Amino acid sequence: MPVVMKSLPLKSAIEASRLNKWAHRIVALIVLSLAGAANGAQEDSLASKLTPLIERHAGDVSVAVKHFESGTHFEHRADEAMPTASLIKVAVMAEAYAQAEAKQIDLNKQLTLKADDKVQGSGILTPHFSAGVSLSLRDAVRLMIAYSDNTATNLVVDEIGLKSISARMETLGLPDTRLHAKVFRGDTSIAPERSKKYGLGSTTAAQTLKLLELMQRGELVSKDASAAMLEHLRACQDRSMLPRYLPESVKIAHKTGTVSAVRCDAGLIETGSGTIAICVLTNNNQDKRWTDENAASVLIGKIAREVFFHFHEDWKEPVGSPAEPLKVGASGELVEALQRTLNSKLKPSPELGVDGEFGSVTQAAVLRFQKDSKLTATGIVDEPTWKALGPLLTEAAPVAEPETVNSETLSKQPQDTLDGQPFVTAKAWALADGRTGQILWSNAATDSLEMASTTKVMTAWLVLKLAEKEPAVLDETLTFSKRADRTGGTTSGVRAGEKLPVRELLYGLMLPSGNDAAVALAEHFGGRVALKAPAKKNGAKVDPQQEFVAAMNQAASELGMPDTRFKNPHGLPDSGHATTAKDLLKLGWEAMQMARFREIVATRQHGCQVVGPGGYHRNIKWKNTNELLDIEGYDGVKTGTTDAAGACLVSKSTRGDKSLMLVVLGSSSSKARYADSRNLYRWGWQQQMVTKPAQ
Repeated sequence: MPVVMKSLPLKSAIEASRLNKWAHRIVALIVLSLAGAANGAQEDSLASKLTPLIERHAGDVSVAVKHFESGTHFEHRADEAMPTASLIKVAVMAEAYAQAEAKQIDLNKQLTLKADDKVQGSGILTPHFSAGVSLSLRDAVRLMIAYSDNTATNLVVDEIGLKSISARMETLGLPDTRLHAKVFRGDTSIAPERSKKYGLGSTTAAQTLKLLELMQRGELVSKDASAAMLEHLRACQDRSMLPRYLPESVKIAHKTGTVSAVRCDAGLIETGSGTIAICVLTNNNQDKRWTDENAASVLIGKIAREVFFHFHEDWKEPVGSPAEPLKVGASGELVEALQRTLNSKLKPSPELGVDGEFGSVTQAAVLRFQKDSKLTATGIVDEPTWKALGPLLTEAAPVAEPETVNSETLSKQPQDTLDGQPFVTAKAWALADGRTGQILWSNAATDSLEMASTTKVMTAWLVLKLAEKEPAVLDETLTFSKRADRTGGTTSGVRAGEKLPVRELLYGLMLPSGNDAAVALAEHFGGRVALKAPAKKNGAKVDPQQEFVAAMNQAASELGMPDTRFKNPHGLPDSGHATTAKDLLKLGWEAMQMARFREIVATRQHGCQVVGPGGYHRNIKWKNTNELLDIEGYDGVKTGTTDAAGACLVSKSTRGDKSLMLVVLGSSSSKARYADSRNLYRWGWQQQMVTKPAQ
């Protein structure tokens, strides 16, 4: 704080003035230190999400990311020159607008397409337009960016001069950002050696990021020119890379580049917390397929998704806000469910097409249903109409009522025989006495390995531990957030805005291994599950999921799991998210001491009903992913599978009054983890019968 100065003698006033300056400096240093620490934590967190994706890719990857508002950035080989393919067309556009600003060219000039201007590859001019057609230079720039039109690119380059593009980039401090030749006109190369090495053009991720930053700040040529260039980038039609996993509503200005072994994309993504610049360059990719499922294209999409949700912070958005009544013009899955339900409820059926589009025909069916149900006939689906419709048909075959699902008797295979030798593919395993938790036999049980969805044992244990103290928490209504709904991987199938009791969602967490359910529970309980009182946050708003993860790590320490570190509540790959077979067996044994946990993980299928915004109801059926439950003598506990972790399983086997517990980590496949487990159990039971276990 500034020092308050009163009326003082001259000498005292000077001393006070000096004190005031020092106070300001100290406060400034403290603020900068705190900001630097927060920014460093953000960057570490972002790196933990992106680095595993990059390291698993079969090819060279260069990445640069910057969140302008916070200054947070991430770089991976960002200063390494890489091929651009068509991404270099951003530099071509920048030079065109620079020359237009200097009155050297006129963007309104009409260009005439000649037959020998046409080149192969991407675009629409060559296949769809005849020689002699005219278009403005500005329109050629738009086609060059929006459709990556190669013919349009060459028309623009002819107007501005090939050498001028690299020269302009040099003056901007981007010496590696260069166009070497016209597209598919290798004989025009002005840098033959670079053409051999990089192809059409070259850049670095850091330099392309700088180009985008100048554009975003309105400093690339001029404010108006920057705005015009951004509009061209927003028109890019390629959704296979940066935008592929982003919500449809997200605005992105970007440009892609693709040749056989190269996939690139760079752009500006707008989020609620500010704009993000991102450039991902890949080269020497093993996957050279010309499909949207190309591994490099998928990688770029995953990087963009992680970056977007890292900064978007949609956990801060309010959830469960009242939905608008469904009416003409609406579209999506909810409309599809409405159409199926109306087809089933109305006699005779209106035979609506289940296309997810709420048009006049669907409206007529709604009016008919409302009249039949003695409701006010508006043709708009409001809360009374949802209530009258009952549970929606979200699939072609209706999901049974929860009572029917939960009371169904499922048959089991006969109990395993005890003959045979153990053979396992697992990287590590630990087999323990189910009554005491004491490990009897193991292999590599203290090796640090990824655990995948076995993580959810801790997620459920924390919630149920809280419920032991406060039973009412199980009856709390939880509303699914947007972030939970968007979580990738295995899912409970609950959607944003839908509500259900906590006790029901625990089944959605453990049976289908719902990553979305894990996020929803973490958000709902936040710091409430901590075994010790959480530190005060001085009023700052803290991500409740981060608080939950902190409680997971605190619990691991309390339970004596020294080699376990949680980074999320679901188990999707995250740098440092790891455990050991020994630690995980300790957690599984502790969890199985809780009656409600045992009940949940032994359940083979479970049904529940969710309530959506506006009041609609929907039945859900969850099946347990643990295939050992189909065999007599197995009681739980949890599966887990990712590419990084392999196939994992925590399980329990009972024979008479004795039981064994087993953890296998890193089995070669989903089926292999069950074979590994059954072989180890068979061997373990044999050892129990013929000898005392080694201590």
